[in-house]
Amino acid sequence: MGLSEHFLWGGATAANQCEGGYREGGRGIANIDLLPAGRDRFAVASGRLKKLEPDDSGFYPAHQAIDFYHHYKEDIALFAEMGFRVFRMSVSWTRIFPNGDEEQPNEEGLLFYEDIFQECRKYGIEPLVTISHFDCPIGLVKKCGGWKSREMISFYERLARTLFTRFKDLVTYWLTFNEINMIYHLPFCAAGLCFEEGENEKQVIAEAAHYELVASALATKIGHEINPQNKIGCMLAAGPYYPESCRPEDYWQAVCDDRDGYSLIDVQVRGDYPPYLLKKYEREGIKIPFEEGDRELLRNHTVDFVSFSYYNSRVSSADAAGKDTTEGNVFPTLTNPYLKVSGWGWPVDPVGLRITLNVLYDRYQKPLFIVENGFGAKDVPDEDGEIQDDYRIDYLRSHIREMIKAVEEDGVELWGYTSWGCIDLISNGTGEMEKRYGFIYVDRDNQGQGSFRRQKKKSFYWYKRVIETNGEEL
Repeated sequence: MGLSEHFLWGGATAANQCEGGYREGGRGIANIDLLPAGRDRFAVASGRLKKLEPDDSGFYPAHQAIDFYHHYKEDIALFAEMGFRVFRMSVSWTRIFPNGDEEQPNEEGLLFYEDIFQECRKYGIEPLVTISHFDCPIGLVKKCGGWKSREMISFYERLARTLFTRFKDLVTYWLTFNEINMIYHLPFCAAGLCFEEGENEKQVIAEAAHYELVASALATKIGHEINPQNKIGCMLAAGPYYPESCRPEDYWQAVCDDRDGYSLIDVQVRGDYPPYLLKKYEREGIKIPFEEGDRELLRNHTVDFVSFSYYNSRVSSADAAGKDTTEGNVFPTLTNPYLKVSGWGWPVDPVGLRITLNVLYDRYQKPLFIVENGFGAKDVPDEDGEIQDDYRIDYLRSHIREMIKAVEEDGVELWGYTSWGCIDLISNGTGEMEKRYGFIYVDRDNQGQGSFRRQKKKSFYWYKRVIETNGEEL
């Protein structure tokens, strides 16, 4: 028995990494617009370097990105040619509420997304829409400190209600927050948080995470009320931690590291804070800002499915100091001697995807959805101008093979798979354009130069065949 005939094959993007159209159509400024390329990017994304206005001191890749804003019809037609059954994307909050606190939405922004969804539907493609994908209006960062404030819940509620109401007949698959656990690692990028001197950062992050959890539950409630057919999911940046050795202390460290990733998803799926997180907060003197109705909202409005990104596994040690590390989706990890790494130092571990699927399904017993998985590499055209990206095909083939084993041999319920960056886009972590993931090449470089011309890579035709055969031919 193979994958379901209704399995949702497709690709994934995010507005902040592909859309561009900066300040067009009434769009306001978002946190992502202030992440410069180069050495200051991580400092801004992590909330250590406060930047609330764009300036002339750097290059901001998100301002134009790959100009999906003006190329979406061409791009969706290419997705349809590959056979996509689903397209994961996000909305730009400031395209709908430019400052974040308006009473009424920006109609031009709503029409833009309505046209995208209709274009998808024209080709039989299901939109899978992330409501907040590393996206916070700078107006709300200035007004209330981003997700530091409980006020954010009502502004997010207005956004979610607007989307659910306006697109009731066009979208049924939704995610409330992208990689919600990234609030621990990139607080400004994930939640608009900037830290002031002397501020208790752990307390601030715990409060902001709570407000996002309450907002997520509220959105789930509203989405189900407006359209009972809606499927509303959560999303985490996933990847298992392996103990460096069979020493019990290393294994325990791996358990603790895994829990950091699961903790917020535990709340979204189970409806309550897990005891281990409550104990951790107690040890650290952290108070959860519960107010009347929070517990009931979390308990009564859990998600319908669990989605996740998977790029690589990681390694834990009780004594990590001084040991060799490698990169991996903002999570530096001890080097795993059994794995090869990508050009950006990310470990390549297909079996880790099967492990992740099994661990999440065992833990939650909810349908799963792989909404990001891909291989970032420099793509260099050959003498004929073609891009022979066999390295990407090899990566995806090996991961899809393990995904199918998780379904066929292990019994995991999996709704779909959307490869990350199905069309080249800017890297969230580094701001680079030349770290490419797509099946479609976009003529654009790290300095923002290029024609935006689209070109099919070898992997385009390979993935088209994978979808045609429902994973039978890899």
